[in-house]
Amino acid sequence: MITPDQLRALALSLPEAEERATWGEATFRVREKIFVIMSPEAQTASVKASLDEQAQLVAMDPDTFAIAPYTGRYGWVQVQLARADPDLLDDLITSAWRQTAPKKLAATLRPQ
Repeated sequence: MITPDQLRALALSLPEAEERATWGEATFRVREKIFVIMSPEAQTASVKASLDEQAQLVAMDPDTFAIAPYTGRYGWVQVQLARADPDLLDDLITSAWRQTAPKKLAATLRPQ
């Protein structure tokens, strides 16, 4: 289980990450590009992922992971925060940040 505050802390711990309210939702960005969106009720989050990662996560645990509405066709995955493993979500958010950040900035983060 992960709380909305824990998700916020994970996302904002990454270099140059910032939170901005957009569409009534908390969005987490790096240099203006979104890598995580938390739902208004803070029960789910959509996280940027590859289509392969999305398929693996949904197959592994369909009660926790689903194809995200609207952005799922690009690989985004929707996560039920109350069911999410904190370590797995940390890895997923870090991976989303790496996919979104410019290459030079992404290179400043600890190796995967």
